[in-house]
Amino acid sequence: MREAVSAEAVWVEPRQEVQPVRKARRFTANDLFLCGAGIIIFFIVACAAVPSWIAPYAPTEMLPGSILLKPSMEHLFGTDYFGRDIFSVMVHGSRDSLLIGFASVLVGGLLGGTIGAVSGYAGGWVDTVIMRLNDIWMTIPGILLALAIAGALGPSLFNIVLAVAVSAVPGYARVMRAQVMSIKNRTFVRASMSIGASPLRVFWRHVLPNSLSPLLVMATIGIGTSILTGSGLSFLGLGVLREIPDWGTLLSQGRGYLTVAWWICTFPGLAITAFVLSVNIIGDRLRDHFDPKKLTQR
Repeated sequence: MREAVSAEAVWVEPRQEVQPVRKARRFTANDLFLCGAGIIIFFIVACAAVPSWIAPYAPTEMLPGSILLKPSMEHLFGTDYFGRDIFSVMVHGSRDSLLIGFASVLVGGLLGGTIGAVSGYAGGWVDTVIMRLNDIWMTIPGILLALAIAGALGPSLFNIVLAVAVSAVPGYARVMRAQVMSIKNRTFVRASMSIGASPLRVFWRHVLPNSLSPLLVMATIGIGTSILTGSGLSFLGLGVLREIPDWGTLLSQGRGYLTVAWWICTFPGLAITAFVLSVNIIGDRLRDHFDPKKLTQR
């Protein structure tokens, strides 16, 4: 008997150590996921964190003899009508674009998730009042609401983040409410209440941790949507007013030169497309990973 027990112990322990590694390999075993993650890491680390390492020129450096030059080895993405290197401007300007995307998702997700969690867990008249107000909120198109807030508050980074975040709150609230209402009726939650656990403890220990998966997936995909919305506001002149333009402002500045300098608009547009597409790929992978039907098959 002692040999059997020891053999079983030796057998179980390595499986417990290898299981997280197997899950990580299964999650990352996708070429599209790795490609999208690589693009996002490049933008975050190389462009947003240390832009001076890869930008060959200063973003505000104007070269009088290099106005509207086509893409070449000296200027990878060409130059604009001021003689600025487009690649250097894009690298330095990515910081504001990415900050708008991540910060607005963080603010909107926290606010919307809190509203949805309170509404779904409280139920009754509290849920009815909050959700009817949320329905009214959702009747206003997100881009129109963001335009109204940004236009009223003025162009600044904080105002753009606030405008994009507020426009995304109703969606997060509805997703969180639905998940909380589903979790709070599960057997393990009722069992915890039956042994005398307080409602607040049950919420923090059981309901909330099990309700975050859909919100995480939605927030990941929402980063791309937030960057698109922020770039749209910058394109319309409601973005951040700085010497270094973000991607949306670059698109706006180059629209008048499409026939003579197509590269001013093309490369910022490709950067937005690549980042948003990469975020959507990762969001789809997270959605598949947290799918309850697939979890039962693992």
